[in-house]
Amino acid sequence: MTEVTLDTISNLAKKRGFVFQSSEIYGGLRSAYDYGPLGVELLRNVKAEWWRSMVQERPDVVGLDSAVIQARQVWQASGHEEFFTDPMVECRNCHSRHRVDKLDDPDRCPTCGKTGEFTEPRQFNLMFRTHMGPVDSEENMVYLRPETAQGIFINFENVRRTNRLKLPFGIAQIGKSFRNEITPGQFVFRTREFEQMEMEFFCRPGEADEWFQYWLDKRFQWYVDLGMRPENLRLRHHDKDELSHYSTSTADVEYRFPWGWDELEGIANRTDFDLKKHSEHSGEDLRYFDQESNERFFPYVIEPAAGATRTTFAFLIDGYTEETVNDETRVVMKLHHRLAPYKIAVLPLSKKPELIEPAERVAAELRKRWIVELDVTQSIGRRYRRQDEIGTPFCVTIDFDSLEDQAATVRDRDTMDQERVSMDGLTTYLAGKLV
Repeated sequence: MTEVTLDTISNLAKKRGFVFQSSEIYGGLRSAYDYGPLGVELLRNVKAEWWRSMVQERPDVVGLDSAVIQARQVWQASGHEEFFTDPMVECRNCHSRHRVDKLDDPDRCPTCGKTGEFTEPRQFNLMFRTHMGPVDSEENMVYLRPETAQGIFINFENVRRTNRLKLPFGIAQIGKSFRNEITPGQFVFRTREFEQMEMEFFCRPGEADEWFQYWLDKRFQWYVDLGMRPENLRLRHHDKDELSHYSTSTADVEYRFPWGWDELEGIANRTDFDLKKHSEHSGEDLRYFDQESNERFFPYVIEPAAGATRTTFAFLIDGYTEETVNDETRVVMKLHHRLAPYKIAVLPLSKKPELIEPAERVAAELRKRWIVELDVTQSIGRRYRRQDEIGTPFCVTIDFDSLEDQAATVRDRDTMDQERVSMDGLTTYLAGKLV
């Protein structure tokens, strides 16, 4: 296993077009990033695999896309306005601000190195504020959502009624969230704007513990099935003093990042807290009517909540591999085929028109099913290495023999094995590999 540093993966991400600093031509905006041509495909594939696993393949989960801006009362009812805070201190010497719980030394400033200069901790609310309408007033103040979950809870009855759902069932959502982090950092791991993949699974109160364990196992296995090394993953249950105000039990799927173990995804038993609170504050009855028992009650909720951007970052780190081939170092991004940004690269052996024309024809045919790059610059060896480094599973080389036998050489990224395949049969051949 290759040891990966944060600098190594962030430099590769920028060099190859996975991630760019936002507003870079103006000096960059701290903790904001833009996803380039490769990054947007990788992020899109991560979200698609989550959706396929959580919604498409399940009969008991449906999807939702709620608004980023919601009524302020939503966040008052959920407790975010009161409780969604982090303890913050400021250094009197350099005026940098830090989260107390993230300091290695609670008395030493990591920015300037001074000790004994911190102010008393105070609570800092993490929600971004803005105003709706032409007047900036307290009455017009709203928040950018810090999580996607509340959009699900306030639509619980709408979704249940229109889809005629019976317990147990889930509502899933992927979308942007915003948190005014005190100390963002570690590249794209902790940012102020990010994407979440969350699902709220509603069940009978007496079945909550069983479903909690079910989703712990299910979500952990999702990462392994997509190629993440099991030794880089662990489940960590929260101690009682770590639990959120709405949770009776929470566990994190953690990944071994270059700086140590950190959270990929949280699975929480939120009990009936959210539906009760929104019923109390809105006046709407969000209880579930059970026809079998002829009773109304608030369902319990099990919530698997993952960061799409954070997960994408972890797959990048986990896929990065350095190998020695013929006394040279080969960098390979061993991403699962389903996650790889480009599935196939078509490589004409030279820039001569007689090879470019069939290469363009092959690439056009393959693009009907996959994201394909036509790569014509530099030597064939350099092009192989470039495709290895960005994780392309298969390279299809069109050479001068192709003009005679109407076949191409297909090279496997991981094994570097090569096989001659008829150009007419490339789609069928690769479809059997890209599963």
